Amino acid sequence: MSSVHIVGAGIHPFGRHDLSGLDQGVFAVREALADAGLDWSAIQFGFGGSSAAGNADAVLPRLGLTGVQFINVANGCATGGSALLSGYWAIKSGEFDLGVVLGFDKHPRGAFNADPEDWGLPAWYGETGMMLTTQFFAMKIQRYRELHGISARTLGLVAEKAFENGARTPHAWRREPVDLETIMGSQMVSDPLTKFMFCSPAEGGAALILASDRKMRELGLAGPRVRGASVRTRVNGSFEVFAPALDVERGPSPTELASKAAYEMAGVGPGDIDVAQIQDTESGAEVMHMAENGLCAHGDQERLIAEGATRLGGATPINTDGGCLACGEPIGASGLRQVYENVQQLRGRAHGRQVARAKLGYSQVYGAPGLSGVVILEA
Repeated sequence: MSSVHIVGAGIHPFGRHDLSGLDQGVFAVREALADAGLDWSAIQFGFGGSSAAGNADAVLPRLGLTGVQFINVANGCATGGSALLSGYWAIKSGEFDLGVVLGFDKHPRGAFNADPEDWGLPAWYGETGMMLTTQFFAMKIQRYRELHGISARTLGLVAEKAFENGARTPHAWRREPVDLETIMGSQMVSDPLTKFMFCSPAEGGAALILASDRKMRELGLAGPRVRGASVRTRVNGSFEVFAPALDVERGPSPTELASKAAYEMAGVGPGDIDVAQIQDTESGAEVMHMAENGLCAHGDQERLIAEGATRLGGATPINTDGGCLACGEPIGASGLRQVYENVQQLRGRAHGRQVARAKLGYSQVYGAPGLSGVVILEA
């Protein structure tokens, strides 16, 4: 079976814009096509999704009505990762040689407003405020801190790093550094997380052009190889967003399951990863996901973050473009934004934030009601 490569990558900057979400998605696809030097007419398939900005296949009249196979994807925050996995399978199966995966979104201001009944929960669950993810993740990191000795200062350092990296990144929303004292002293949103430790719903678009090894060579192109890609959902005993209770007998998280599957598919381990983009909808998520993705042991985050291991120039730089904290989170585009960043890193194009000699890039996105997607790329 052919290997799968990313031969083109495009992004519309994240943040707040006058353009519609659809326009931002079209922009990202055109950027990806230009990056690969291809016309839309060459594309054989598409997979894409958006949570709040309409159907992804609405890009087709803007790009060209060519009869291309296009399938809309909806999988929460893992929509982008699921679109990429679908495109990977389409090429790996031998059915197609060249396609696009995309995601875009345009969320209104304020917190995400999920309907509990859409997630199989009773209405009272939302009426009591339990659908607010700010509360859930604050409670989750409180428990984690007690179990593993994570200080509030460490949460602040995660955010400080994010804004430092965002200031170096053209597609980031937050482009100014924020010092640790300001982060720690800012408004408390949900203890222990202050306002600078949370990301915001945002806007943006991202697109990738996937090609088989044969098609890539035929076109005279090059790009990172997809070594591993996986999506996993929750199991009994995992404690995930919108979970109404914590089981006594704990099970592995979907991130642990997806991570394990992707490492096995790629034939590599956490120690081989040169650069990583992991879910950081709030500072606590990055801390917990460091361990769930195998990048460290539970409790080691306190030391590693203090030593600068996750910063640019550290042993394993994490969220080199500022992650969700600096970029914001347009649900449909967020997972593909992570992969876009790794493509730039592995191509040596991440100017101002480049990780030296990066060969393996890792990305992980997490979403409700408990699912995770992982992609491992090789230069």
